Amino acid sequence: MAFAMVNIHIPARISEGGVMGLALVFYQLNGFNPATVNLVLDLSLYFIGFLCLSRAFLPRAILTTVSYSIIYSLCYKLGPILPSLQDAPLFAAIIGGILVGLGCGLVVSRGCVAGGEDCLALINVKYNHLSLSMAYFISDFIVLALSFVVYMPFTNVLISLVTTFISSFIIGQFELKLPQTNFKPVSFS
Repeated sequence: MAFAMVNIHIPARISEGGVMGLALVFYQLNGFNPATVNLVLDLSLYFIGFLCLSRAFLPRAILTTVSYSIIYSLCYKLGPILPSLQDAPLFAAIIGGILVGLGCGLVVSRGCVAGGEDCLALINVKYNHLSLSMAYFISDFIVLALSFVVYMPFTNVLISLVTTFISSFIIGQFELKLPQTNFKPVSFS
């Protein structure tokens, strides 16, 4: 996922949505390192996930988030190694959506979460009875609307919706293979 963000999404000005998309919004607003913003937002959402879901996922969630942030930071420091797809935004959206969907789907299929958006999606699945792919799509859509307000031209928002649709669809394919899990809220009594 980090590879796709650095090599495809950032150069082509495509936003995935979710926490990664919010990190790009902060990057566009003030140049904050997306890896740092990603980590701060993820940890905040993990606290909410800890309260609403289960303690069982928290250690793996923190491990995968720290790992993702380190890999993202390394990719960011190395910079893009692929030729820029800035002049082929639809192709960039398709490839980026596939890579992000596969990465996120693989992580979720192993009972882990790749970031705070995954916690938010799992909370929506539990409490709002949404499918996992729909929960991702809704949060991504909200972030894309923010991206449009902050920095993204309308045509890029449309291209980003292609990425979001593809990645959500692919994540949904992994969801079909997952056993049902019962998350229990944390009880302090």
